[in-house]
Amino acid sequence: MRRLQVLLLTRFPYANGSPLRLKRLYAADMASVPRYAIYYVAAAGSDLDRFGAHLLGYDAFGGAELPFPSDVTQAAPDWQELTRDPRKYGFHATLKAPLPLAQGKTEIEFVGACEIFAGTPRPIPVIRPVVEAISGFIAVVPAEPSAELKRLAADCVREFDGFRAPLTPEDRARRNPAALTARQRDYLDRWGYPYVLEDFRFHMTLTGRLGAERRQAVLTMLRDRFAELGLTRLAIDGIAVCRQDGADSRFRILNQFALTPATG
Repeated sequence: MRRLQVLLLTRFPYANGSPLRLKRLYAADMASVPRYAIYYVAAAGSDLDRFGAHLLGYDAFGGAELPFPSDVTQAAPDWQELTRDPRKYGFHATLKAPLPLAQGKTEIEFVGACEIFAGTPRPIPVIRPVVEAISGFIAVVPAEPSAELKRLAADCVREFDGFRAPLTPEDRARRNPAALTARQRDYLDRWGYPYVLEDFRFHMTLTGRLGAERRQAVLTMLRDRFAELGLTRLAIDGIAVCRQDGADSRFRILNQFALTPATG
């Protein structure tokens, strides 16, 4: 259907009497196309999982709405709005950014490829997680760089790119290429996402973008809550296959695979 609509719009711009009608049909069709992503997520039910899921108000394992911590909403009555953007994705770190499947590729094949990838022995990255402000939002990030983690993310970007449908002009425009560096624009065109390889930053997002006037207060509050976990070491020891049914849907976790540690 998607290909037919593109052909109609290209060859017969006034088919059905209106180009606007065709654009609406195309937009509606694209809105229902599922997207898939490869994320790192904390183990279900773990302290880190519950920490992030309750702050976002969403459990990506079961798809359930969760209540926000009462002390957080007391301190920030607009917390639901502050977390609106990351709630759509669930508490995660991106390893392969969301993608629609290429023509001829299937969900079963994608999940199977993830299982094979996870079964390949590799060094398991271990980080010291901290809460920091990055690019205007707040996230759990590594305190120090990790070469193993960058390698894992780069491997995900390269290994699964054959499953990705080509970037559409509309998707490219949404990334605002003019605001990217030259290297990020190259990454966007080559890999469909600008923040990969040398520009990759592992982060588990906790808020949307915050104004500078309130960022420090929210950061302090989240650091204090995170400190209560006593989490000083985090192994990035698995990948999760996630699916978004349509543009207005939230991501759900389909499968998780433990990474196979290298021996010797």
